[in-house]
Amino acid sequence: MSFSYSTYDALGLASLVKAREISPRELVEAAFARLDEINPVINAVVRTRREAALRDADEMPVQDNTRPFAGVPFLLKDISQSIAGEPITCGAMLMKNNVARWDSNYVARIRKAGFIPLGHTNTPEFGLKNITENVLHGPARNPWNHEYSPGGSSGGAAAAVASGIVPVAGASDGGGSIRIPASFTGLFGLKPTRGRTPVGPGVGRQWQGASIDFALTRSVRDSAAMLDLLQVVQPEAAFQTPLYPGVYLDDLFKPTQRKLRIGFTTASPVGTPVSEEAVNAVLKTVNWLEAEGHAVEETESPVNGTRLMENYYTMNAGEVAAMFVSLERNMGRSITADDVDIITWVLGETGKNVSAAEFVHSLDEWDVAAAQMAELFNHYDLYITPTNANSAPKIGELTHKPAEIAKLLHVNELPKEEQSRLIYEMFEPSLTYTPFTQLANLTGQPAMSVPVHKSANGLPLGVQVMANKGREDLLLQLAAQLEQSALWVGMTGNPLFT
Repeated sequence: MSFSYSTYDALGLASLVKAREISPRELVEAAFARLDEINPVINAVVRTRREAALRDADEMPVQDNTRPFAGVPFLLKDISQSIAGEPITCGAMLMKNNVARWDSNYVARIRKAGFIPLGHTNTPEFGLKNITENVLHGPARNPWNHEYSPGGSSGGAAAAVASGIVPVAGASDGGGSIRIPASFTGLFGLKPTRGRTPVGPGVGRQWQGASIDFALTRSVRDSAAMLDLLQVVQPEAAFQTPLYPGVYLDDLFKPTQRKLRIGFTTASPVGTPVSEEAVNAVLKTVNWLEAEGHAVEETESPVNGTRLMENYYTMNAGEVAAMFVSLERNMGRSITADDVDIITWVLGETGKNVSAAEFVHSLDEWDVAAAQMAELFNHYDLYITPTNANSAPKIGELTHKPAEIAKLLHVNELPKEEQSRLIYEMFEPSLTYTPFTQLANLTGQPAMSVPVHKSANGLPLGVQVMANKGREDLLLQLAAQLEQSALWVGMTGNPLFT
């Protein structure tokens, strides 16, 4: 048969396998052919399991109705999505020899659905940046323009999907790490409600509930089907959300029972600049919604964005400091600044000075923000912002320069209050690009980035839509409508996608 692998989404490939029009081996071979052609340029994939993937393909029971994605190639993120017996490095030199002892719960679930893991994608060290640049593997590059970043921390996953290596890839989102790269690469990126897709026994409190595991996709229906696959109530999980009573995939095109009430803003929650392109992306989206009959009005966020980010960084610092304790215990020595990226080092050092009381009070403020957003959703069904304040930064643009690193290395000599200020200043250049996404992580709400704009420089730029907890169905239904509209950019104009 004539077969153009990269033009199909995951459900499309699965239907070909089920109809016996193509075999799982042929799909895996096509995926690796695409990878071999493109990955040397974009550096999206840092590790493959070629022989094992082909064995998995040969052993795949394609007529098993319990495997909706039988034979479909898949890539995993090189952090938390581990395969037993294979490396999982978290993008960190410290972890370059780390080998997983078991399949993560996420991997077990996607394998049970019939996906065939091809390997792991690039990620910044420990997932702490909104760009994917690290010393261990080098930078991932944006398929739309290789001089630019695909974002982070799921940047390798985004680059792999946006270049047609796989139709869907594993990703995680602790502050925008699905939505940020989705916006920068023209993909659909959904962050589900906290507790909707727990990652397994014993690890359900990732970043105190801010971080979730899900996926990046080109089509809305693939994300809907992935949510049907991955949603679960785990009794042992730290956070739980009741199962959606319907089927997300089946409900995609169900009409809403009434016209929606939609709030929006284009103002940065931390007072940083927002590009004209990002503003235009939101305005043309809300104009389209008004034309569809929905009630739309501009409204400010009720949450103090600067204070929210300060609390976010407190969590980051505490989490990295705790990670250092575990790593040092296993290594039998102390971690030094030479072992890690400067951002990891600063967070780890300052985290040592965060008291238990301060950490608890910081989390209390997350709950205040959640209550404020719940009140907002008493008035609106959806809340729209830019996903990112601008299109993608250039490779190296947000990497700290030697003089900046020299200053940051003295962080432990500063008083505690100045350490907190230094962390904010350290992240401010990157935060200027991505000030909108962290809110949904700290409040636990679902949020998505939809690819509805292409900037004058030829790079895509997404719009973020948030909904009340548990209302992924509303987000997916809106996304499915947008996908059929003239606004949807998707892969149109992407030079690496055919």
